Amino acid sequence: AVVSTQSTGGDLDRTLEMMSEGARFKQMLIYVEACYAGSMFTKLSADMNITAHTASNSDESSYACVLDEDLNTYLGDCWSLNWMNNTEQIMPNLDSETVMEQYDIVKKMTTTSHASIYGDLTTITNEPLSTFMGHGKGLKDARANEFQMENSIQSQDVMIDWLRRKLRKTTDEGSAEELKQQIKDHENKEKFVMKTIDAVGADLLGSPEAVNNLKKVSLAIRHPGCNEAVMKEFFAACNCRIQDNPYITKYLATLSKLCNMFSADIIVKTVGKYCYEQ
Repeated sequence: AVVSTQSTGGDLDRTLEMMSEGARFKQMLIYVEACYAGSMFTKLSADMNITAHTASNSDESSYACVLDEDLNTYLGDCWSLNWMNNTEQIMPNLDSETVMEQYDIVKKMTTTSHASIYGDLTTITNEPLSTFMGHGKGLKDARANEFQMENSIQSQDVMIDWLRRKLRKTTDEGSAEELKQQIKDHENKEKFVMKTIDAVGADLLGSPEAVNNLKKVSLAIRHPGCNEAVMKEFFAACNCRIQDNPYITKYLATLSKLCNMFSADIIVKTVGKYCYEQ
C-alpha cells in the first residue's frame, strides 16, 4: 500500500508504549535506516524490553551508497548495506554473534553517519541474533556482497540527484525541458522551506544569529504534542510533504527545537504567518 500520511515520533512512542503495556511481545529489536533516526528513540525506556539500532543519531543525515549508473539509482543506504552484509557473513550461524557485537561491527563499518543504539542495553544486547532473526535454515548458500561504498550522498538529496542525472543522460528535448522544470521547482521549494523556517525562528528568537545558535543544539523532542501540531501546520500552510519533498527534512529540526522553548500555539501562529505570506 502507498503511505499517504506522515507519522510522527509521538505516534511511534504511543504505539510502542501500548504494545509494551499490553504484553504484545517478549523482546523487540528494531533496525531503522533514516535521516535523524536517533531522534525517534531518545525517550525509549530501558524497561520496555526494546532495543533500537539506527543508521544515524538525532542530528545528521543517513547516506545512500553504491550508485548503479545503468539503473540510474542508488542500490541502498550505507548503514543498511553494512548491516545486511554483516548478517550474510555469519549466515546461517546467527547464534554466533550478539546484538551488541553486530552493533559494534556495523558502527565501525559505517563512516558516513554515526550508527547509534537506544533502549535496553543490558539484556537484549547480549542475546544472539538468532533470537530475533531465526537460525538461518535454508540459507546456507548466502554470500556477503562486497560493495564499494563510493558516491555516497545524503538520503534527502537522492531524488533531486536522480533528476539531474536523468537530465544529463536524456537526448529528448521535450523530456529535457520537463526535467529542468521539475528540478527548478524542487530547488525553489527547498529554498522556500529553508527561508521560511529561518524566518519563523528569527521572529520567535529575535535574530538570525539566535537561529544559527539553535541549529547547533542537539535535537531532543521533549514535547511531542507540540512537535506534531507544528509539523502538521507547517506541511499544510507551506504546501509540502516529506514524501514529495524529502529534502525539507534537513531544516525541520529547527521547528522541533523551538517546541522546547515556546508553546505550540505561538509557533503554529508564526508558521502560518510566514507560510501564507510567501
